[in-house]
Amino acid sequence: MKIDVIIPTYKPGEELFELLSRLERQTLPVSRIHLVNTEKAYFDKLTKGMDLSKDYPRVFVSHIGKKEFDHGGTRRAAVESSDADVFVMLTQDAMPVDDRLLENLTKDLSGDVAVAYGRQLPRRDSGVLERISRQFNYPDKSVVKGRLDMEKLGIKTFFCSNVCAAYRRDVYDKLGGFIPRTIFNEDMIYAGTAVLNGWKIAYEADAMVIHSHNYSCMQQFHRNFDLGVSQAEYPEIFGAVKSEAEGKKLVRSTVRALRDRGQIGKIPYFFLQTCFKYAGYRLGKRHKKLPKWLILWASDNKAYWKK
Repeated sequence: MKIDVIIPTYKPGEELFELLSRLERQTLPVSRIHLVNTEKAYFDKLTKGMDLSKDYPRVFVSHIGKKEFDHGGTRRAAVESSDADVFVMLTQDAMPVDDRLLENLTKDLSGDVAVAYGRQLPRRDSGVLERISRQFNYPDKSVVKGRLDMEKLGIKTFFCSNVCAAYRRDVYDKLGGFIPRTIFNEDMIYAGTAVLNGWKIAYEADAMVIHSHNYSCMQQFHRNFDLGVSQAEYPEIFGAVKSEAEGKKLVRSTVRALRDRGQIGKIPYFFLQTCFKYAGYRLGKRHKKLPKWLILWASDNKAYWKK
């Protein structure tokens, strides 16, 4: 099985070299690591004086301008340049925990499984709310999800993250690939399409990367606005499942976890954060009724609206 890894980068730091080193030490060998870099100047500054091809022989770098980047289109173009049986999507800030990431991520990628995604563990500097959220969305038990699970799991049936995910190229081509232009959520749009066409999604709990963010309330608002926009733009996918029930489960789970940890004092801030997330999401769902200035203020991906 031939495997390529595709990583969109933008203003990468020194940790990129550690990521590349860990990928080249995997038990399941990588054929090519394609870095799709936005804005060449930042990348050249990081790699000044280096012979990247000598230090990392499997790495191939292509550059695009910031105005060219699109969450779906950029990844789609990168896949088109690959001839691998399986391609793995990573982000530049997702660090493999061990040398078995690719082995574990792809072990169930056959039969009716179209895509598999890995477990995201919090960074050491993560706050308690982020740690609880990671545990809720990325538990320690693997699962395979399909169309028959939609009634029970709702939107979670379609959950998949390109922070760390492996795709079968044969299925990808049959389904038409990533959306050429999307504000956000290209991974779940693809996963939802796969499920609705009879394929399944695997969550591999032992395929682990370290990845988390300590977002502020406003950052959560902006991200959830874009999430709402993406769901509103694809009603044929997201209209098939219940979305808000999963948010209610997260709220209940987080409150219980804070109580169990003796951090009841964090609950008011958690509710404030939840209000910002929900407000952003609901506003995004109704973006077609909003004036352009409000959309540009609310969106995290402002470039999407200027294309």
